[in-house]
Amino acid sequence: MIQFSEVSLQRGTQFLLEQADMTIFEGQKVGLIGANGAGKSSLFALVRGQLHADTGEVILPGQRRISFMAQEVEDVDRTALEYCLDGDDRLRMIEAKIEESQAKGDDHGHAHWLSEYENAHGYTAQARGETLLQGLGFKMADMQKKVADFSGGWRIRLNLARALMCPSDILLLDEPTNHLDLDAVMWLENWLRNYPGTLLLISHDRDFLDGICSHIVHLYQKKLNLYKGNYSDYERQRAEHLAQQQSMFEQQQRKRAHLQEYVDRFRYKATKAKQAQSRLKMLEKMEQIGPAHIDSQFEFSIPMAEKTSAQLVSLIQADLGYVLEDGSHKVQLPQSNFSIRDGQRIGLLGPNGAGKSTLIKSLVQELDLLNGERVYGENTKIGYFSQHQLSALDLEASPVLHIQRITPTALEADVRKYLGGFGFIGDDALRAVKGFSGGEKARLALSLIAWRKPNLLVLDEPTNHLDIEMRQALTEALQEFNGAILVVSHDRHLLNSTVDEFFLVADNKIEAFDGDLHSYHQWLQARQQQANQAERAVANEAKADKVDRKEERRKAAELREKLRPLRKAIEKHEKTMQTAQSHLDTISEAMSDNSLYEAANKDKLQALLADEAKWKKSLEEAEEAWFEAQDELEQAEAAI
Repeated sequence: MIQFSEVSLQRGTQFLLEQADMTIFEGQKVGLIGANGAGKSSLFALVRGQLHADTGEVILPGQRRISFMAQEVEDVDRTALEYCLDGDDRLRMIEAKIEESQAKGDDHGHAHWLSEYENAHGYTAQARGETLLQGLGFKMADMQKKVADFSGGWRIRLNLARALMCPSDILLLDEPTNHLDLDAVMWLENWLRNYPGTLLLISHDRDFLDGICSHIVHLYQKKLNLYKGNYSDYERQRAEHLAQQQSMFEQQQRKRAHLQEYVDRFRYKATKAKQAQSRLKMLEKMEQIGPAHIDSQFEFSIPMAEKTSAQLVSLIQADLGYVLEDGSHKVQLPQSNFSIRDGQRIGLLGPNGAGKSTLIKSLVQELDLLNGERVYGENTKIGYFSQHQLSALDLEASPVLHIQRITPTALEADVRKYLGGFGFIGDDALRAVKGFSGGEKARLALSLIAWRKPNLLVLDEPTNHLDIEMRQALTEALQEFNGAILVVSHDRHLLNSTVDEFFLVADNKIEAFDGDLHSYHQWLQARQQQANQAERAVANEAKADKVDRKEERRKAAELREKLRPLRKAIEKHEKTMQTAQSHLDTISEAMSDNSLYEAANKDKLQALLADEAKWKKSLEEAEEAWFEAQDELEQAEAAI
């Protein structure tokens, strides 16, 4: 049980928590939501013991193991697999103890730590680590790459794999899906659903929260408000609390009207029936969703260009890919035909690395075609969003200045009003971009796209760094947008709410996908199962090649075990013979003394003679036993 009892936490002059109470029971999966800066990460720090409450107390269970997802990479010289396995620090400690006891010749200690290694599932650790990394998008060829060879986003995935590798009672994950593609998000959701411990999860992905969480904690007005159920349940419960205010109903009705208008126009048109059905589903949920987000600071629309073309962009027999440093071509999608018409709303699906980003960059001319044609409509006007747009922002300029550079005649008052819908309220619209968070930069990039009035939106992971309220506002803006949309996103709520058809990029081709995201998940699982079977077949072949050598080693070990008693007997007899001969040599040397034969030394001589007889007998018996053992050994070796 994790208990917050009258906890207050102050950062600077501001209270993040004030007399806050909350109890989380063992095994619960809790989603932590709240506005940026509300204190979600600080709550994690309280649980980890990095921060201490100013008043009140945080009570944790004894003997608990806490695993968390680090934001920085510690050791870039480790391989990806080693870095992942390092997450199980107890296993690493046991491995060190095994080496230490072996070096000291401590057989008892060595046996003890080998037993502990087995109890810690050490023999399956590598396989488990590989499974985690593959689930998060790494290929087998990546396992032995150095951490330094991976980009920042892939390093964050390594930190996530490391956190999952650590055996834990409490797991803390802060925005784990931010750098994942849809495939990895679906895999991670399934993994976390089966996690046996207590999970605390910060995420802005509502479908991800829906699929995992048993409870939601909303950090609001310095309190910890606990809701039973997943994110959709939270929305419904919060809406019930807020729906008493008449203004909320009015704004809800306005949002519903936009969707109803679309349904009324197209529900009986054959080519639009599928799209109309998706809007009907959204209408069913809108009554619950709308009020829960009524107090959001984000509300904007994306106006469309006055003129458009029926065919916006087409790729004809195009080879899509890259020019390598040596001048050669890497073709990912050969002889591709793909087009976007006015009003189409397309979601791109496909495994990581299959070519989704290559297709998008080819459509917006960020990549030259290696072969074929690219044709634009006369009035095509593309609004393109990617993480690259964030780095292209002028860090010294303000949001207002960015807009005024596009439209120098725009009045500052109008620009500031427009930017307010994207959350840049008051002086925030005049701040330099260099002080912005990732989410603020993403919001600014989206505002610049909307300001240009496109008729085709091409969006590559537009929700990265956006909180739930901004994602909801973007979803509503895309629903109302009358132009065409092409989107790649790991946010399933955004895809389900804004696109009408899917295309699949896989196996070096682009083709229409006849199904929804659930169907895609099933397709992924079947594909992964086939890949696993293929890998097992290759592994079995390699194993078969090793079987003979392994069998030979086993037989050799068995032979040594059978012959060991005979060899030990021979060694024993050889030692007895050496001892007897050594004594006889000593006696012979003593008897060479002439004074020994004088009458005075008679007793001494008799004693030496008696010893000589005894050791001669011992030597003869040992020699006879040695010959017999040697004969048995030769016969045993011949028989085996």
